[in-house]
Amino acid sequence: MEDLDTIVLRTALNWHQHGQSVILVTVARTWGSSPRPPGSLLAVNHRGETVGSISGGCIEDDLISRIKEEGVQAVCKDGLPVVQRYGISADQAHRFGLPCGGTIELVLEPVSELSQLDQLLSACERRRNVERRLDLRNGYTQLQASTRGGVPILDEHQLMTYFGPQVRLIVIGASDLSRFLCQFALSLGFEVIVCDPREEYRASWQLSGITVSAEMPDDLILQLKPDTRTAIIALSHDPKLDDLALIDALQSKAFYVGAIGSRRNSEQRRERLRTHFDISDDSLQALHGPAGIYIGSKTPAEIALSIMAQIVAVKNGIPESLATEVASGKLQHEDVQHIETFQCGI
Repeated sequence: MEDLDTIVLRTALNWHQHGQSVILVTVARTWGSSPRPPGSLLAVNHRGETVGSISGGCIEDDLISRIKEEGVQAVCKDGLPVVQRYGISADQAHRFGLPCGGTIELVLEPVSELSQLDQLLSACERRRNVERRLDLRNGYTQLQASTRGGVPILDEHQLMTYFGPQVRLIVIGASDLSRFLCQFALSLGFEVIVCDPREEYRASWQLSGITVSAEMPDDLILQLKPDTRTAIIALSHDPKLDDLALIDALQSKAFYVGAIGSRRNSEQRRERLRTHFDISDDSLQALHGPAGIYIGSKTPAEIALSIMAQIVAVKNGIPESLATEVASGKLQHEDVQHIETFQCGI
C-alpha cells in the first residue's frame, strides 16, 4: 500500500494523462489550530472528484463547488497557481469549520506537464529526497536532490516543498506477531518487507501488499542500504537471525531499530552485541528493546500495536519521555501494583 502523498500525486497524474483538468492543492502555512498540517495534499478534478485531505471536508466542499461551477481555469486564474487563504475572519472560521482562530493558506496549482509529477514520483520510488520549487508566476517547477525535509516554504514568488521515499519497515521473522505488525504498517502507508530464511515459517505466511524475502537478514539489510526513512524490527526470537540483522541495522541510517524480547533477554542481547560483535555503547543506545511503548499488551495484536506506535512516535520526532518504553513502563506498573498490594495488606 502506498502512502497518502504518493496516492494523491499518482491519482492527479493519472487524471491529467487521461485528459482531465486537475488542481493540486498544498497546505502551505497554518496559523493557530488547523485540521491538517503544512505539506498536506489534495487533488481535485473538474468533475469534483477528490483524493487526499486538507481540512477534513469543510474547505474541500468549498473548492469542489467552485471548481464545478467556475472550472479549473477560472479558479486558478488562467491556468496559473494561486494562493488561497481560509479562516481569517470569525465568519469564515465558522463557515468552513476551522477551529477558533485557525487560518490555513493553500496553494492551488493546475496540473500540467510543467508540474513534473511523473519525475517526482519516479525519484521517490528510487528512494530519493526531492526539493520541489513551484514558480507562482508561471507554473514552472524545478526538482532537485535534497538532503533535508521539512515544512513547505512559501514566499511571494514560489512554493518550495519536500518529498521523500515511502516510509519502509523491514521485519525480521515471519510470525503471528509479524502478521499483525505488517497489517498496521500497511494501513499507515509503510512499504513492508518481511525477511525469514526459515522455510517452515514462510510456508503458511502470506499477506497481500508485502514483500517476503528468504535471504539471511544481514545480507538483505546490506543489500537494501536502509536510509533515514527505514525502520527495522527483529521479531524472530532466534538470536542467530535477530543479532545478525541488528549488527548491520545499528550501523545503518535507519531511523528506528528495535527487537522483541523480555527485559532480561534484551540485556543479554546488548551484552552479546557489545562483547562478541564489538557494537559500541553509543550504537546500542539506539536499539529499542524491549520494542514498543507500554500499553499493558498481552496478545500478538496488542504487542504489534505497541511496537507500531513506538515506530510512528520515533518517525514523528516524539521524545522518549512522552512515550514510555516497555521496560520502564513495566517497572512503573510493577511499583504501583506493589504499593497497592502493600496498602491492601495494612
